[in-house]
Amino acid sequence: MNKLKDKKCKPCEGGVIPFNISEIHKYQKKVDGWNIIKNDKDIFFLEKKFKFKDFKDSQNFVNNVGKISEGEGHHPEILFGWGYAKINITTHAIEGLSENDFILASKIDQITNA
Repeated sequence: MNKLKDKKCKPCEGGVIPFNISEIHKYQKKVDGWNIIKNDKDIFFLEKKFKFKDFKDSQNFVNNVGKISEGEGHHPEILFGWGYAKINITTHAIEGLSENDFILASKIDQITNA
């Protein structure tokens, strides 16, 4: 399989079965430090917290995540403030995780590894 960071998210309007827990764990090994979380509606998503030295660095990171997300057509939930950002990713159209989520996570990781 190609590296996730080299792939492109495919548009998803539903009609695709979300990953089962086995597939989720297989893909989780391909991204760095992303946690698998299940919300109160039993929907799985990826979550990762990032730390920065100040607000400006957090904001720059979030702006870069926005650029990547727009380019991929796949948008995470972002919470950020002074010295931190938290990213949650899921495929809302299928109420679960798909390869797109892991592709986006891998591309977000490239920002912090650059």
